[in-house]
Amino acid sequence: MTVQQVYDFINARAPYETQAPYDNSGLLVGDPSAPVQGVHFAMDLTQPVIDEAIASGANLIVTHHPIMFSPIKRLVTTDYESRLIMRLVRHGIAMISAHTNLDQAPGGINDVLAQRLGLTGITGEGFLRMGELPRPMSASELAAHVSQALNTTVRTMGSGENITRLAMCSGGGSDEWRAARDMGAQAFLSGEIKHHHALEAADSGILCLEAGHHATEEPGIFALADALQNELNAVQCNVHVSTSRLAAYAAPGRP
Repeated sequence: MTVQQVYDFINARAPYETQAPYDNSGLLVGDPSAPVQGVHFAMDLTQPVIDEAIASGANLIVTHHPIMFSPIKRLVTTDYESRLIMRLVRHGIAMISAHTNLDQAPGGINDVLAQRLGLTGITGEGFLRMGELPRPMSASELAAHVSQALNTTVRTMGSGENITRLAMCSGGGSDEWRAARDMGAQAFLSGEIKHHHALEAADSGILCLEAGHHATEEPGIFALADALQNELNAVQCNVHVSTSRLAAYAAPGRP
């Protein structure tokens, strides 16, 4: 299997042509024709993630969040992203990112999030999903349910009783709360909720829950890792897949 074939695998499930105009998803570093010995999945490219890839023998890293959102005009060791890129090149590691294309894809980040929370009758398109909770819940019960499902701390903004319809947009999806309201949601979940959005939502009778950027997106990128491993097993391709559960703000690794 080559780097290009892994890219094609992802592209078939989350077409890169659907990524947002501001995004920088795709093959960001490396040779598309290079054979893949191992693939390491992570939320973000960090020094500890590169450490793990090297330790596992992976020569391809697949992340959710891309690098190089802004143009890079020089590669110098005093720059954070430059150090990451230079280290990838030094160790012959390619990098692919699947960001907003995976967020909105069927079976992507937001669908996996909805399934992890036990929602049924899931509807929605783009970055927004809504479904029915397993049972009616109060604001505090819903926060506890989300905390347990995602292994995170949840902050509630507003109040509510007998909540049955939950909408969500993973990551920094605070802007989607109005669309959630218009879909008939009683509560809205995202990784990050802006203060002024929370105030307006509460005035509209919508409970907002902030569960953390990392926690709301991690299940989806690892579901993609599982899908790739299943594909490799099906075609009897001897490439190992590993994943990183390091927090986004882990201590820096070796240079």
